Amino acid sequence: MAKSFYHFLMKYRHPAPNDFISQFANHAYLDHNFPKHSANYHEISSYLELNGFYLENMVIFDEAWELYLLSES
Repeated sequence: MAKSFYHFLMKYRHPAPNDFISQFANHAYLDHNFPKHSANYHEISSYLELNGFYLENMVIFDEAWELYLLSES
């Protein structure tokens, strides 16, 4: 089974983030309702569109998702 997107994203957490994906990872970590066990693009994307106030725009998620797909292939 593929690791969840959240699990993948956590490797980008950083105490002093200097890029958008690290900022996203830090915020997702603090978001207790984030779908932590999901590997489904549509589920996570829908969640972020409704609750991802911490994302400047969804392009950041899409870029992180592409990295996730590359890591899982």
